[in-house]
Amino acid sequence: MEKNIAQQRWYRLIPIAFITYSLAYLDRANFGFGAASGMAQDLNITPATSSLLSSLFFLGYFFFQIPGAHYASRYSAKKLIFWSLISWGALATATGLVSNVNVLIVIRFMLGVVESAVMPAMLILLSNWFTKKERSRANTFLILGNPATVLWMSILSGYLIESVGWRGMFIWEGLPAVVWAFFWWRLVEDKPKESRWLTEPEKQALEHSLQEEQKGIKPVKNYAQAFKSRTVILLSLQYALWSIGVYGFVMWLPSIIKSAPDMSIVKTGWLASVPYLFAIIAMLTASYFSDKTLNRKAFVWPFLLVGAVAFYGSYLLGTTSFYLSFILLVVAGSAMYAPYGPFFAIIPELLPRNVAGGAMALINSMGALGSFIGSYLVGYLNSTTGGFGASYIFMATSLLFSALITAIAIKNQPVAVPDTLARQNV
Repeated sequence: MEKNIAQQRWYRLIPIAFITYSLAYLDRANFGFGAASGMAQDLNITPATSSLLSSLFFLGYFFFQIPGAHYASRYSAKKLIFWSLISWGALATATGLVSNVNVLIVIRFMLGVVESAVMPAMLILLSNWFTKKERSRANTFLILGNPATVLWMSILSGYLIESVGWRGMFIWEGLPAVVWAFFWWRLVEDKPKESRWLTEPEKQALEHSLQEEQKGIKPVKNYAQAFKSRTVILLSLQYALWSIGVYGFVMWLPSIIKSAPDMSIVKTGWLASVPYLFAIIAMLTASYFSDKTLNRKAFVWPFLLVGAVAFYGSYLLGTTSFYLSFILLVVAGSAMYAPYGPFFAIIPELLPRNVAGGAMALINSMGALGSFIGSYLVGYLNSTTGGFGASYIFMATSLLFSALITAIAIKNQPVAVPDTLARQNV
């Protein structure tokens, strides 16, 4: 019976979650291609303003994570994501219509606001449907929407820009989210008990498995208690540093590649897709073995350390060998993406359902803050130094500290709640 339930969940829910997160990621990652293909010249955007625009998305993303997670956990992730899909599709399409940089600033910030709830809401939704032994893989298939989207988006965006310009690229890549919202509404339910495709015994078996997992987790009364946990605090800092490397890389990789001699925008798109192909392989491998061993820590910090070393190696090569430096960037990109599934399986296994969503939102919001810092400072360093060496060092250092904090923060035990607070829950 459990095998039958598992098969239906994987086939019915994971492709939908994957497509939804892919569309969200499409509308945040294609800005790098717009910036590398004439948007700055057409709108008279200075290098400093370009850095601000690329990072403003994450500032909006930072502020609304926890309210979004609270709504998804208490009311409905399905409804929240439906309206988010429509809103971000409209805003992404509007990016291709602007003629004023001030309007573009507002759009970029609001795009971050409406997309901010997607990641925690999706993680909450999957935690309602998948057990501990499945959660790393379920999370990975969701987050695969990130590198998989950048892979095909990098190629498609290059061709779209060449044929219809950067404005046409934003319009054609924004509309699918609006259309998909109605498929999402039809195909997804918040919890197993609401589904029409599971039998009553199947619903009860799944709910029983999920409830049994909660028995081994120490009760935590509210978000305030969860947020005071040493583990949650350290993982928030860790994810901020990790995101500096990831989004500095994502937002500026097209510009880094385009700066090579005789590099066309189409060739840039093909080369920019390569790290994400290897990232997909690394993510699937890491999540499989993490679920098989139920070990999360061993599949997070070593990858981040490899990413730091690869960035530093690319810095040492400098401009002496573009393709050797590019290979190291491929390694760095793959290593940064590999731990996502195991990482986001940690909190639901350490905190009870009533606060796990909020804790994941807090961690993800700090990641958004790191993304803001990373995408802004990498762009700033690139423009002020006239090269990419300083930004490589910056991203390498951030990943190194992220790896070290992971090794300290994650233990094979429940999150420690302050004694006085824990006693209130007994």
